[in-house]
Amino acid sequence: MSPVADRRPARDRALPSRRPPRGLRLLGRWQVDDVSGLAGLRHAVREAVSAHASADRAARRTADQVTLLVSELATNALRHGRAPTVVELRTDGRRYLLDVADHDAGTAPVESGARAPGDGGFGLLIARRLADEVGWYTTRTTKHVWAQVPAG
Repeated sequence: MSPVADRRPARDRALPSRRPPRGLRLLGRWQVDDVSGLAGLRHAVREAVSAHASADRAARRTADQVTLLVSELATNALRHGRAPTVVELRTDGRRYLLDVADHDAGTAPVESGARAPGDGGFGLLIARRLADEVGWYTTRTTKHVWAQVPAG
């Protein structure tokens, strides 16, 4: 093995491959073609969660979590996948599920390991810390990364 191959497992970790829970109602679906669309996406997702949730502090915290999750996952899809990026937000009243798809079904998402501040690559690490569950799956033409958080 090369020295790079020896260090890589300690640095990076594969994201678990599994499908998200089924049966959740669609709250919104958005398409983003480049990073200039991220601000509008964040706003739309926050509005969708806020319109569905109560106005208490826990619901605002959930809206913040979902907004940060969509920002990280959509940014990853745009940087490491192929446009367009398609985002779906679903709920069953007890949880929210974000599903972010790009059109690079041949590349698995990897959670970055130890890196110097400013080097980037922490999107999936942030997602795993914010969400109850994070996973990914592919279809014939798309790669989906999903995250689930409890509804405030």
